Amino acid sequence: MNIETVRKITFTASLAGLSLLIGGMLFGQDSPMAPPQQNPPGQNMPRQNGTMGADQHMGADQQMNETMSTMTDAEFAKHAAQGNMAQVKLGQLAQEKGSSDTVKQFGKMMEDDHSQANDKLKTIASEQNMKLPSDMNKHDRATYDRLSGLSGVAFDKAYARDMVSDHKKDISDFQREANDGQNDAIKSFASDTLPTLKTHLKHARE
Repeated sequence: MNIETVRKITFTASLAGLSLLIGGMLFGQDSPMAPPQQNPPGQNMPRQNGTMGADQHMGADQQMNETMSTMTDAEFAKHAAQGNMAQVKLGQLAQEKGSSDTVKQFGKMMEDDHSQANDKLKTIASEQNMKLPSDMNKHDRATYDRLSGLSGVAFDKAYARDMVSDHKKDISDFQREANDGQNDAIKSFASDTLPTLKTHLKHARE
C-alpha cells in the first residue's frame, strides 16, 4: 500500500468521525434542534395556578342554572305579587316626582298594567288556595325610599335605570315559569304577562 492510499483512508475516516460528532451535537438530548419530548400516554399537563378549567366553568354554570330553576309555582306567584305591588307604587311615585311627561306617562302605564296583573294573579291564587303577600319586599321598599329622595331629572334617570334592570329580571323569571311551571294556571299567567313586560322594557330603554 503506497503513501497516497494511506492518506486517502485516513482522510475518509476523519470525515466520518466529524460527521458523527456534528450529528450528535445537532440531535442530541440537549440540542435545541432535538425533537420535542411528549408526555407519556395518559399523563396530562398540570393546569396553571389561578385558572379555572372548562369543566369547572361548566359546573359553576350548571349550579347557577339549577339554583335559578328551583323556584316553585307558589314561590313565583309570591315574587310576582310583590313585584306588581312595587311597580304600582313606583309608578305612582313617577307621576308625582317625574320631571318629564314621558316619565309621568310611563309611571301611569306601570300603575295601570301592574294593577291589572296583580288583580288577575290574586284571582288565580284564591282559586289555587295560595296565600300572597300584602306588601313589597325589602329590596323594593329600599328602592322606593331611595327614589323618594330624588326629584326632577335625577329622579327620571334613576327611575328609568331601575325600570330597565327590574324588567329584564322579571322577563327572565316569567319566561322560566312559562316554560317550566307545573301549575297550569300560574304558568298561563306568566305566559300571558310576558308581552306586557317586554313592552315595558322597550319603553323604559327609550
